[in-house]
Amino acid sequence: MTRRAHWWRLAVAWLLAAVAVTVIAPTGSAQAADSGAEPPPMTDGFGLTQVGAANGNATNFYLTVTTPEVAGEQHIKIILPSGYYDDPDRRYPVLYFLHGSPDDPVGQTYPALSMSDEMITVIPDGGARSWYANWLDQNTAAGAQNWENFHLKQVVPFIDANLRTIAAKKARAIAGVSMGGFGAFHYAQVRPDLFSHTASLSGDIDLSARSMDLRLAVVATLINAPGVVCASASGFCDPNDSPYKPAVGSDAAFGSPYPVFNADWRWNEVDPSQHMDRLADAGVGVSIYVGDGGGSPLTMEFWVAGAAKNVKAAMDRLDMSYYYVNYGDGAGWGTQCDGGHNAGCWEQDLRDLIPRLEREFAAA
Repeated sequence: MTRRAHWWRLAVAWLLAAVAVTVIAPTGSAQAADSGAEPPPMTDGFGLTQVGAANGNATNFYLTVTTPEVAGEQHIKIILPSGYYDDPDRRYPVLYFLHGSPDDPVGQTYPALSMSDEMITVIPDGGARSWYANWLDQNTAAGAQNWENFHLKQVVPFIDANLRTIAAKKARAIAGVSMGGFGAFHYAQVRPDLFSHTASLSGDIDLSARSMDLRLAVVATLINAPGVVCASASGFCDPNDSPYKPAVGSDAAFGSPYPVFNADWRWNEVDPSQHMDRLADAGVGVSIYVGDGGGSPLTMEFWVAGAAKNVKAAMDRLDMSYYYVNYGDGAGWGTQCDGGHNAGCWEQDLRDLIPRLEREFAAA
């Protein structure tokens, strides 16, 4: 077997194990209800066009929008402080929260996200496998995939234009889980002028060749590896249910993933672990949360824990300040965390992160 074939087998096996960990909100959470006061009116702009009415209530709702930057319809979930309507002159900082793969904004029902009366939370659609990037190849069966443009050039100014935000770096933070952890670090690195703090919750924050497992897991989402395996395993699963269809080329997002003759230079350019100096130089705060996955390489958390350690080492070399929590098996980290790659741990991460962001925003 060639080395490349071995990598592909590892990637497919790893991804199938990862997809089995569905991102489910902790017990007791609820999506925005359709009853109660209506969401505030929002005006189209910055390339975003709303489709139909907002769904939800006055403080917890989502919009459906279209944009030339990304094919199809996208959701933007917005959580307002409970007192948002009490003082029409008050403005608020904003937390942008990026979901993981293959989830969506509507499924982000963590109770912690609704606890703050001091900030607005915005959860933009990141698709099943956007990897929060402008794809290199825009001519695939997936259509336009300029997710970075969608989020940074459209969603951010759209929110500032429609809600009472403090439209400044000092009043914006960005955080995400899993794929969204990568997105949070990547966006803060390419636009450190927009965000004062970035946080990764079990994020894929090392896509260098030393973390080839994570890099090829990204590729597996692009080529729809689960669908391929389902199609060849009769009765195992339905390939039509794969969230990663249609399949696109392995090079679609970031070019060649193989570290041969610098062919993977685009992967290195977007790899958060190699560019932590961009955050240090711009004074962007950094938080990292991760478990140990029980120490098993069959779990996704095992691999992102390795990525987190690599990023921590990079920050130590730069003598950066940061906030780092490795909660191991989850003992003592809330009541629902087992150290795995799941919402029970991420809920507790958010319960720790959000009060710290509130204090940072207040101090700024």
